[in-house]
Amino acid sequence: MRQAEITRNTLETQVRVRLDLDGRGQARLASGVPFLDHMLDQVARHGMIDLEVEAKGDLHIDAHHTVEDIGIAFGQALAQAVGDRAGIRRYGHAYVPLDEALSRVVIDFSGRPGLVWEVRFSRARIGEFDVDLVKEFFQGLVNHARLTLHIDNLRGANAHHQCETLFKAFGRALRMAAEPDPRAAGAVPSTKGSL
Repeated sequence: MRQAEITRNTLETQVRVRLDLDGRGQARLASGVPFLDHMLDQVARHGMIDLEVEAKGDLHIDAHHTVEDIGIAFGQALAQAVGDRAGIRRYGHAYVPLDEALSRVVIDFSGRPGLVWEVRFSRARIGEFDVDLVKEFFQGLVNHARLTLHIDNLRGANAHHQCETLFKAFGRALRMAAEPDPRAAGAVPSTKGSL
């Protein structure tokens, strides 16, 4: 069962993330940050994972703590769901366009956290959403999922399109990397024997 549920409670946020890596792309999202819900729906649908997110945070200050802590809990859930990483493909990649925007995401379930971020949004806000929080989400995720993630927005003039291509590409790359490899016979995909 490649499922996990994580609860993270701090003085700033209360977050619950539940995921099923072998789901059908269904999402139930109530982060309190509508644009983030829209982006997480892209991850679920394109990653073919079932995803539930419930969060209450100090949104009267801003969305930073809520978005970051959802990323942390999502990362913890991913780490739990893939377990020792035996039998997965390990690597995944995706290019996703949306009109004028194009992004590439590459994942390695390496056991080592690393984020390479090459994104320059065309504006600082998408509605009420601060685009700086996208990197904070992914940084929290990679630190706690212990994976290497390269995110590149190759082009784009519309910040909404840029952001949406990032999350869609992440979902598709995640789907590929976490997918069971029928030829691996349950082996850990590393010459070290562990990740």
